[in-house]
This record gives sequence, structure tokens and C-alpha cells, in this order.
Amino acid sequence: MPDIESLSQHDHLFLGRGHLAAERRTWAVIVLCAIMMLAEIIGGALFGSLALIADGLHMSTHAGALLLAALAYTYARKYANDRRFSFGTGKFGDLAGYSSAIVLAMIALLIAYEAVSRLLNPVPISFNEAIPIAALGLAVNVASAWLLSGGYHHDHEHDHDHDHAHTHEHVHGNVAHHRDNNMRAATVHVLADAAVSVLVIVGLVLARSFGWLWMDPLAGFIGALVIANWSARLLRDTGGVLLDRTPDAQMAEQVRNTIEAEGDQVTDLHLWRLGPGHLGAIVSVATTGQREAAHYRRRLAGFADLSHVTVEVQHTPAASG
Repeated sequence: MPDIESLSQHDHLFLGRGHLAAERRTWAVIVLCAIMMLAEIIGGALFGSLALIADGLHMSTHAGALLLAALAYTYARKYANDRRFSFGTGKFGDLAGYSSAIVLAMIALLIAYEAVSRLLNPVPISFNEAIPIAALGLAVNVASAWLLSGGYHHDHEHDHDHDHAHTHEHVHGNVAHHRDNNMRAATVHVLADAAVSVLVIVGLVLARSFGWLWMDPLAGFIGALVIANWSARLLRDTGGVLLDRTPDAQMAEQVRNTIEAEGDQVTDLHLWRLGPGHLGAIVSVATTGQREAAHYRRRLAGFADLSHVTVEVQHTPAASG
């Protein structure tokens, strides 16, 4: 009968560092976008500006994407100790990030389609109205990025309360598994909108100065390519987390080497992400000695990122000489 023990006997709380602060910042940005959206729509209706109304409606899609991120934070925190979630709710942010990446991809396609349409069939542009609106949108995005940036700079850290002591050096290869993909997705939405605003302003100024009407749709098309690139990277990273791809091959090799340093053999090893800065591992060990699971637990305690580890030990007879 194999000996199986889990390194983690505590509640499965696998939320990232500063989760609550990131949640509050996201809600603050939503409020900012909502105020801006209402101001543009109401102002457009009062002053007969279709462009202002259109930008307000665009801001509503921006707020909707951020709302998805905020709800993911709230839901993950509210149900963090719900035992129906076998490995906690740390992946809700990755799920929200994946959904946001799909929305970004759709936005990129729509912008590209509109840009090509305007290249083929140019339309008159109200420069005196369009440029200030684009500048206002840029200002809102800069303010939003500033509000969101507080949590995104700490993706190299984590906090969790474990009942096991980290008696060895904290070793890992890369820090990709520390990223808060929910905050990353919200930030990408803001930066994508800001990048498009900058390109639009440049395109509009050149079009007004030199009569190059094609500059406006060209700027939009370039913006669509930038957004598509960010979306593809976000889809790749969050999709890998949702499919339990090994987040750090170097760390997996270090875990294997740590276990096999005494002559034992790792027969099976699974390493996956539970949440920002939290990894889970299942390790099967074949040994000819009398070592039990607790021995391997102590050896793995040096990997501070391992928040939930299950060790299975199979005792095999020594080969006769």
C-alpha cells in the first residue's frame, strides 16, 4: 500500500498578494470609466455630438471588460474557503483574463475591419471635435493605468499562510507563475485603449495638417495589430494556466533533483498553478529504503512557491546483487 501524505493541511486559500487592494483599484477604475461614459453620452446628447456619444459607448465596453475583472476578484475572495472548489479559487483571475483576451481579440478585429473600410471608402472627419475627444480618452486611460498599476508591480511576490516551515532557500526558475493575470488583463485593456488613442491623435493631426485622410484608418489598423498581439499573448498564458500546463519547467526539474538526490526515483510528477504565486504538485516516489512521505515533505519545504503538495511513496524491494 503506497504511503500518501499532503504537504498542505490548511484551507486552500490561493489568492495573490494584495488581492483585496487590486480588487478595490479595479472598482475605482470602473467608477472613473462609468463617470466618463455618462458625461460623454449626456454631453453628446445635449450638444448634438454623435462622435461624443460614440466614444461614450466605446467607454462602456471598456468598463464592461473591467467589470469582469472586478467580479472575478470579488468572487474569488468570497468563495476562497468554499470546499466545493478542490484547489481554491485562485484561477478565477486566469479565467477572467482569458475571457478578456477574447474580448480584446474581437475589438482588434472590429477596429481592423473599420480601418480597412475607411481606407477603401474615406469618410469626412470633424477634426476639431475628434482630436479633443481622443485626447480626453487618452487622459482617462492614463489615469486608469495609474490606478491599476499599484497591484501589477508586485507579481514577483506572494503571501500565503502555510502550516509548513520554509527551512531551505526559496528556489524557482522564472516568475511567470506569480503574475496576476486578472490585473494583467485589466491593464492590457487600459493600455490598448491608450495606445489606440495615441495613434488616433497622431493620425488625426497628420490628416488635418497635410490632408492625409488615410492616416486616420492606418493608425487604427496599426492599433488593431498591437491589440491583437497583446490578446494572443494573454490567451496563451491564461489558457496554459486553465489547462494546467507546467508553469516552470526549471522548477519541476529542481523538484525532481531534490527528491532523487538520495538515490530515490521520481516515477510521476505534476506541477501546476493554483493562483498567483501558488503552485500545486503531486509527486510519486519509488524508494528501496524505509523513507516515508514526511521525509520528502521536509525536503520540498524549501520551495516556497509550493502551496499544496501531495507525496506518494512506493516501497520497492532492493535489487539482489
